[in-house]
Amino acid sequence: MKKLNQLILTLFLIMILVTSCSKPAIRLFAGRYTDTGGSNGLYLYNLNLQTGDFKTVSESDAGPDPSYFCISKKYDYIYAANEVMDFKGEKAGGVTALSYDEQTGAIEKLKDLVVPDGGPCFISLSPDEDFLLMANYSSSSVAVVRLDNKGLPENVTDTILFVSDSGKVSHPHMISFDPEGKKVYLTDLGFDRVVVYDFDKVSGQLNQVKDGVVTFPEGTGPRHFVFNSTGTKLYVICELNSTISVFDVDENGLLKLLQSQSTLMEGFQGESFCADVHIGNNGQYLYGSNRGENDIVTFKIEPDGKLTVAGRTPCGGDWPRNFVIDPSGKFLLVANQKSGNIVLFKIDEKTGLPAPTDRECKIETPSCLKFKI
Repeated sequence: MKKLNQLILTLFLIMILVTSCSKPAIRLFAGRYTDTGGSNGLYLYNLNLQTGDFKTVSESDAGPDPSYFCISKKYDYIYAANEVMDFKGEKAGGVTALSYDEQTGAIEKLKDLVVPDGGPCFISLSPDEDFLLMANYSSSSVAVVRLDNKGLPENVTDTILFVSDSGKVSHPHMISFDPEGKKVYLTDLGFDRVVVYDFDKVSGQLNQVKDGVVTFPEGTGPRHFVFNSTGTKLYVICELNSTISVFDVDENGLLKLLQSQSTLMEGFQGESFCADVHIGNNGQYLYGSNRGENDIVTFKIEPDGKLTVAGRTPCGGDWPRNFVIDPSGKFLLVANQKSGNIVLFKIDEKTGLPAPTDRECKIETPSCLKFKI
């Protein structure tokens, strides 16, 4: 009987091992600029994390220049921001909705919608996935798009155009809800500020919160941001002066500056512009991309939320516009826009630093990477 139990246990462990080893490759979505050639701007890859091999599953027309996109859990749709100033014959940008078949990997365009003003560079979903928020870099505006009961773009419910008499030009770069879905945050690279909004789910309109504007020194250029898991800290990476700022977030969603420091190596000479920022799955490390210095800088997140530099890793190409961490938290992938490659790194569990794997995928002008979670 004892031998039989041992045999059953051994077979059970073998089955687990075989199942884990035969797990299908994880799927990676990649968006790209189409103005450099080709009509297909959205690619789907099978990524084998054991071998580091990329295999193209499908590619799709997601409209012109789908430079950024978000993925719906509710509908299995992809919403792409079309970063153009002329969309369907109008002086505007656009949003394109696409369906995704998880079994076959097929992606199909369903509907597109004109978004006033134009030049959207970022798109995100509301927590209930009833609205899209869009930051329009080139036209100094933001827009809200209502989705119908099938998840398709229905109409624009709000637009805000930012103007100034100072001669400065607004460049909204990211707009998104906090982790609890209570407030909306906007980075304005041109006006050097972060703005906090309430959101009316009935009208689909944004309302600026009292005292909800945080200004940065002129020429800072706040670009992207990320919250910690509890929403009590906000990390803003700044494009123009290559810094990252840490903010306390109070119970009303208002921000208080804790720290600001450079993302660049001491003594670096030349131009460099920050792009993207993410926190690792274990919440212990924060990563930022430097375009020019061409690396991923890693910060250790201290118990008080402040950052200390842990190290930096060459990005494996030129101009790391966007990067993503896989759902397991063990790998980091970088989209190098100018060199046209997606590079795979393995995150060291002890140091938090991305380590090269010498595995990559060629794709012209990649701009956005995401996994469906």
